[in-house]
Amino acid sequence: MSTFSDNVFILDHPLIKHKISLLRDKDTGTNEFRKIIEEVATLMGYEALRDLPTEEVEIETPLEKCLSPMIAGKKLAIIPILRAGLGMVGGLLALTPTAKVGHIGLYRDEMTHLPHEYYCKLPKPIEDRTIVVLDPMLATGGSAVDAIDQIKSYGGSNIKFMCIIAAPEGLKKLSEAHPDVQIYVGQLDRGLNEDAYICPGLGDCGDRIFGTK
Repeated sequence: MSTFSDNVFILDHPLIKHKISLLRDKDTGTNEFRKIIEEVATLMGYEALRDLPTEEVEIETPLEKCLSPMIAGKKLAIIPILRAGLGMVGGLLALTPTAKVGHIGLYRDEMTHLPHEYYCKLPKPIEDRTIVVLDPMLATGGSAVDAIDQIKSYGGSNIKFMCIIAAPEGLKKLSEAHPDVQIYVGQLDRGLNEDAYICPGLGDCGDRIFGTK
């Protein structure tokens, strides 16, 4: 794992790299694409959640009682940015099945490339939770910045952001706008094209997850 800035972590695990290559392939079908998105989210979640606090709890094994570590502290909230972020939720829930799931709905204006919010539903009390925001693609950074602005406006503070592919432009914008948020990236790509799509990227992630391409 390498760092882009103090709050950005580029994951370099070979399994993540391999699966992202499969996602890039235009011939990867919807069913396989959807499964791989979840698998990558699980692998990334393993890294992003490595600092969760633990506490010693008394356990009785078949042989004796012992103190053993279990997750402690604040409860986890998973917040996908609709709609593509939904594809990553299952991967995180595989690691933390008791996590609460909220949703933030944003769409991008095709002309201005600016995000517009149309839905926000967060677990309560959000201020007491460790929050993981999910969006497979971090392009301009506008949607991610706006989503985290919304979460903070409701009192959320302990926030992590996970994306599978990022453009340098979006990563810079998000890391500077929210330096207190840990950002986990599966792959840092070359940059944005004139339509603000990440290149080489993997196309429209939402379309490929839901078969609407």
